[in-house]
Amino acid sequence: MTLTTTIELPQIDDYRSLFLNNIPLLDVRAPVEFSQGAFPFTQNMPLMNDQERTDIGTRYKNLGQNEAIKLGHQLVKGEVKSDRVDRWAHFFEQHPQGILYCFRGGMRSKISQQWIYERTGIIYPRIKGGYKAMRRFLIDELEISMQRIEPVVLGGRTGIGKTLFLTTIKQKIDLEGLYHHRGSVFGKHVTPQPAQIDIENSLSIEFMKHRHHGHTRIILEDEGSNIGSRRTPECLIKKMQQSPIVLLEASVDERINITFQEYITEDLAEHQSFYGEEQGFQNWAEKLKNSIDKIQRRLGGLRHKKLKALLADAIQQQMVGDTESHKQWIKVLLIDYYDPMYDYQLSKKQRRIVFNGTHNEMRDYLNTEYKIC
Repeated sequence: MTLTTTIELPQIDDYRSLFLNNIPLLDVRAPVEFSQGAFPFTQNMPLMNDQERTDIGTRYKNLGQNEAIKLGHQLVKGEVKSDRVDRWAHFFEQHPQGILYCFRGGMRSKISQQWIYERTGIIYPRIKGGYKAMRRFLIDELEISMQRIEPVVLGGRTGIGKTLFLTTIKQKIDLEGLYHHRGSVFGKHVTPQPAQIDIENSLSIEFMKHRHHGHTRIILEDEGSNIGSRRTPECLIKKMQQSPIVLLEASVDERINITFQEYITEDLAEHQSFYGEEQGFQNWAEKLKNSIDKIQRRLGGLRHKKLKALLADAIQQQMVGDTESHKQWIKVLLIDYYDPMYDYQLSKKQRRIVFNGTHNEMRDYLNTEYKIC
């Protein structure tokens, strides 16, 4: 694959502006590369599919660059080439400010630029250094953010409504939203979590945007080293472990109602929307049973058996229109399982606690003390 034009094809290296302004990005890497890590506001429209990339890579390794380029011309030509260029052109019709990239900003993105120019007569820029340079930039920016941002960690018992509270705050980062997981053993969504690298990229961009707007105090929900099956970056964990903690308070009944809303109402609706009404209900009920089984060792045999029985009865009751029975096993779960763990963890953080109060009291405190509401 060679370039025949003498026109200078422009490159962009202002990565900060790209991310701050949510510039649409066209990723021409192979799908397998895209799945391993990408950026927000990005669509994957590959120059080569996974098999073509593998074949060309093998040819390069065995016979060298020139032979690999020849094979590329053979694989991506005619209708295959036309279809891919059409898709790129449509992307740029929809996003005239868009920019394209490949892994290192080299041959694949140059070829894509050239073919788009030949088809449309318009020159679209490519990102200098490609994905690799942008990824390196975001890794460095996250480290810089941890030096300049002063988080306030929002804690509280399970079901206290921390995520609900965060929706009312402007200067915040919703970790559970970025991680696409509610944070507990019951917190898995129907659709999978983003790739680890995708999460790290989004985190770095969110912190960068706050810095750009002059925000130094950011509120974050208290989380551990993992949210679901994804890791929290070590630099963020260390920063949060040194930050002040504010604790939300609510009654047991309020916590039960909030947990009911999340685990029963919202999660069931999500499953039924994805799988259909009947299959969604079955999958959701099975998820609840499996989640309780996952904590059997910590529950102990008797409490595990009790919870399973309460859950089974609640599911049966729900099938005839009564959902209130779920609150019985939720109460046991909160008081007998989550609260003891919370008390233990909180005992190690006492010196960092600066305030505790209800949702309204917390808003007043954060607004007065940190001006972050």
